[in-house]
Amino acid sequence: MIYDLQPTTIPNNKTAGEWTIDEILSRGLLTAVQRNAEKIRSLNGIPVDSVKLLSPILNPEKILMMAVNYRSHRKESRTEDAPKDPYLFTKFRNALIGPGAPVLIPRISQRVDWEVELSVVIGKVGKNIARNDAMSYVGGYAVSNDISFRDLQFSTQLPDGKTKLGMNWVKGKGLDASFPLGPWLVTSDEIPNPHNLQISLAVNGKTRQQSTTADMVFTIDSIIE
Repeated sequence: MIYDLQPTTIPNNKTAGEWTIDEILSRGLLTAVQRNAEKIRSLNGIPVDSVKLLSPILNPEKILMMAVNYRSHRKESRTEDAPKDPYLFTKFRNALIGPGAPVLIPRISQRVDWEVELSVVIGKVGKNIARNDAMSYVGGYAVSNDISFRDLQFSTQLPDGKTKLGMNWVKGKGLDASFPLGPWLVTSDEIPNPHNLQISLAVNGKTRQQSTTADMVFTIDSIIE
């Protein structure tokens, strides 16, 4: 929760001063939070180590994912040609879980995979956004883990490597509890250059991924455009 915003903006069904991050973004109040940052920090809160942290975003309208948008991943997956335009797949709200929450592995899958991602959280409504204005629509950034069930994702693959209908993206990517996000949403003013960040992932204490967001094929502004 974020506290102590302008009382004139509180809807009738809300307790004065209590807001979720989803509500702050959907009502366009992020600037008000930033303006009152010092006041918010001075309030008596709950120690972070005494609570279970959920995903910073709880009810996204949509979760869009970029396929093979890191050059290193394209090389690893032996994808010969980078897409000419951003190539998207999707996860659903049921996939979203908080950091440290258990991933639900379906009984029919034996090939579980992971991919650390920089998640971009859109902070305001827009349409037909020009590239030179795109970054003003970013509310903030979070770390996420794109969990995949590869045997389900490639279940349509033929012996020659081709597919009849393409990859089974929904079955391989969009299942329950397969998208840990957070714990923190870092507002865009705190990260002036999101294309110069270290990004890594460890499994059982062993580093499995180590890269940088400079390795992106399509930058965030071009994706939004």
